[in-house]
Amino acid sequence: MAMIFPSRRVRRTPFSEGVKAAGMTVCTVYNRMILPSVFASQEEDYRHLKTHVQVWDVSCERQVAVQGPDARKLLDMLSPRDLDKMAADQCYYMPAIDRNGGMLNDPVLVKLAEDHFWISIADSDYLQYVAGVADALGLDVRVWEPDVSPLAVQGPKTDELMARVFGDAVRDIRFFRYKKLAFEGREMVVARSGYSKQGGFEIYLDGSDYGMPLWDALFKAGEDLEVRAGCPSTMERTEGGLLSYGNDMNQSNTPFEIGLGKFVNSPKDYIGKAGLMARSEPERQIRAVEIGGEIPLIDKEWPLLADGKWVGQVTTAAWSPDFQTNVSIAMVEKSHWDAGTKLEVETPDGMRTAEVKAQFWA
Repeated sequence: MAMIFPSRRVRRTPFSEGVKAAGMTVCTVYNRMILPSVFASQEEDYRHLKTHVQVWDVSCERQVAVQGPDARKLLDMLSPRDLDKMAADQCYYMPAIDRNGGMLNDPVLVKLAEDHFWISIADSDYLQYVAGVADALGLDVRVWEPDVSPLAVQGPKTDELMARVFGDAVRDIRFFRYKKLAFEGREMVVARSGYSKQGGFEIYLDGSDYGMPLWDALFKAGEDLEVRAGCPSTMERTEGGLLSYGNDMNQSNTPFEIGLGKFVNSPKDYIGKAGLMARSEPERQIRAVEIGGEIPLIDKEWPLLADGKWVGQVTTAAWSPDFQTNVSIAMVEKSHWDAGTKLEVETPDGMRTAEVKAQFWA
């Protein structure tokens, strides 16, 4: 098996020692950092996530900090989402678009104060875009990457584990809300969020020196809960229709094509408004597609065909142990996106039958 050659350009995380000791077997590079992909096996990691509790090193979800008198003015220009009702303890899923309405990123926006925000980004160079807009317009705002590294805790036993480390206050945190809670005297943003459907939290580690102490504290507190190191599960996220920027969408797609149309609600004159409104009636859209037969691992798009004609593409696919079928995320043309439509998928191992589903599996 090929290995990633060590380089300072691929940065370590505050939790790298813990990840290595936990026995990571497969990884990828995401925002120039290592993102674990497998520990025991894909299926064993999946089953454990759904049964117990896992700690994920997702430091690669880098933060773009925006602070200053013009912070809101800048953010209002970057996204079609209306931020006026965003509470002081809230996180928002924020479509980030270009001047043609194409998706540049699908980050989570964390509001720390009226003039201070973190944009928690997917894999991209969005920091440069934000800084470029601010500089070009001469806004009174600072844009930088802070020493903040998310650590996710996911699974059905998460609340109990988190309460042992941060206190029972975590149990009261609502979905996509946060509290600032102390760990060894340092306040951390602790949000009820995460890249799974199993429930859990993301701890925004503020200060790399606290990384391994926090990691060790969670594992010590969770011994009887069968806590393990884990990572985002392709099987689990595909069941739930959780999209991956760069896999299931890119700059060619609009928010309307990827199910984020409800977040296109800002009355302000944001960058790309005219271009986005011109594309408000999508000709293609994300759909759940069930695939028959055995399928290989997917590392590029698989064509979706109807009577031999291209009508879309499968972007993520995996076997689902719980649903006993191949689940997939696909971008499907309007002419064939209705539930029940029968299609074919061209995989590297040959043609497979497929069917558009009314909704995702979980």
